[in-house]
Amino acid sequence: MVNQVDPRWNPALSRSGTDTATYDAGLRSYMLSVYNYMLSGVLLTGMVALGMAYTGAVNALFNPEGGASLLGWVAMLSPLAFVFLFSFKIQSMGTSTAKGMFYIFAVLMGVSLSTIFLRYTGTSIATTFFATAASFAGLSLYGYTTKRDLSGMGTFLIMGVVGLLVAMLLNIFIQSSALAMVISFVGVLIFAGLTAYDTQKIKNMYDYVAGTDMMGKTAIMGALTLYLDFINMFTFLLSILGNRE
Repeated sequence: MVNQVDPRWNPALSRSGTDTATYDAGLRSYMLSVYNYMLSGVLLTGMVALGMAYTGAVNALFNPEGGASLLGWVAMLSPLAFVFLFSFKIQSMGTSTAKGMFYIFAVLMGVSLSTIFLRYTGTSIATTFFATAASFAGLSLYGYTTKRDLSGMGTFLIMGVVGLLVAMLLNIFIQSSALAMVISFVGVLIFAGLTAYDTQKIKNMYDYVAGTDMMGKTAIMGALTLYLDFINMFTFLLSILGNRE
C-alpha cells in the first residue's frame, strides 16, 4: 500500500504570483475528497459491523472463541485480496470502478470487523473509536501542516509493519498474552506514525497528478491508505483498552 513518491517539488507546477491561490484551492479540494472517501468508508464499515452484530448475522459466520465458517473465512480474507487488486490494477481501472471497489472493500471489512462485538463491550468499542478518531485527526493534521520531511520515516515504518506481521503470526502458535500486548502497543505506534507519513505523502502526490486523469483514482488510493491506517490503529488500540464481554 505504500506508494514511493518523491516529495520534492514538481517544477511543472508554479506556485508563484497569482498561481498560489489556485494551487492552494486545488490542493484543499483534493485533500477534502481524500478525507471524504476515507470517512465515508469508515462509516460504512462501522454500520455494516454494527448491523451484523445487532441482527445476529455475525453468529452465522463467527463464534466468540475465534472459529469461523467457510463464509467467515471468505469474509476475513477477501479484504486482503481487494488490497492487492487495488495495488496492481488501479492504473487500468476507471475512477468509478475504483470508487465502487473501495466501497465494496469497506463493506467486506465491516463484515470481518463485526467479530469485535463478540469479544468487547459496546461501550468500550465506542470509546476506543472516538479516541482513535481524535488521535487520527491530530496526527493527520500534523502530517498535512508540518514543514518537516517525513519521507525518511517510510522505510522504517514499513519494516515495522513487516515485523509486526511476523510477530502476530508467531503468536498464533505460542499464544502469549504478554507478546499480544506488546504487539498491540507497537501496532498503535507504527500506525500512528504511518498516519502522519501517509498524509504528507498523499499531499505531495497532488503535485504530480494535478490536472491529470489520475487525480480521482489517486484520491481513492489515498483514502484507502488512510482508511487502513485508521482501522489498524483502532483494532490495536481496542485490544489494549477494550473491555471483554
